[in-house]
Amino acid sequence: MIATRPKKSGAGAGAVGPPRGGDVAGGPRGAGPGSARAPRARPRWVRPVVLACLMMTVTSGCGLGAELDRERDPERTAAPLPSAVGTDASGPLRIEPPEPLTSVAVPSPSGFVPDLQGGGCPRSGLRLGTGPVDAAMGLRAMTLVLTNCGKRPYAVDGYPDVVGVLGPEGAPITGVRGVAGTDKVPMAPEDPGPSSFTLRPGESARAGLYWRMAAEEGTYLRVAPRKGQGVVTLALPDPLDIGPENTLGTTAWTPVS
Repeated sequence: MIATRPKKSGAGAGAVGPPRGGDVAGGPRGAGPGSARAPRARPRWVRPVVLACLMMTVTSGCGLGAELDRERDPERTAAPLPSAVGTDASGPLRIEPPEPLTSVAVPSPSGFVPDLQGGGCPRSGLRLGTGPVDAAMGLRAMTLVLTNCGKRPYAVDGYPDVVGVLGPEGAPITGVRGVAGTDKVPMAPEDPGPSSFTLRPGESARAGLYWRMAAEEGTYLRVAPRKGQGVVTLALPDPLDIGPENTLGTTAWTPVS
């Protein structure tokens, strides 16, 4: 049997303990065996290197967006987009001025309204006019007015001469005829008959115009003070709801008292 030497107890024993000076596994001096290990300090060169890498990534276009573009279009077939500074692949980006606005021509009416009476006193010294339309049970009535706007007296005898009715474009409504008297217009009042009188400057005469209602609207009336005188075209304040093959009957001129 081999005799062994008993271990000595106490400070002088050969027990293994922490190194003197309190160093535990390279920890800071003064830390005990049970204390947490402190984090190691980063080398001072790390931050400059990270910043340099970021700068290289931005300037070289190697970011996430560029990487996605490469995945979508590995052959680089898409046309380059203009950059934010106003240039493209061929050179500086030019912004062309907008085209000048041009006015749109509004087409004029295709028809022509002949002898349209304007304002003022005509050369004949006689001015014609109309009143509003009265309606009752399919019968229509309108007043015609003749005014002596000249400087000489005018002798009146007979009926106005209604030549025809024009539509909005100046085209005549076919078949419309004017007659002296009212016996050709059903339900029209009786014509008192013609009488002779003189219109002094500033005086007026009137006559009745009667017709039966129809579907087509007349916009202009062509009329003369009497048969054989100059015909003028009047723009009507109310349309004549007349139609083809219709008859316009008139009463004789009577002085306006």
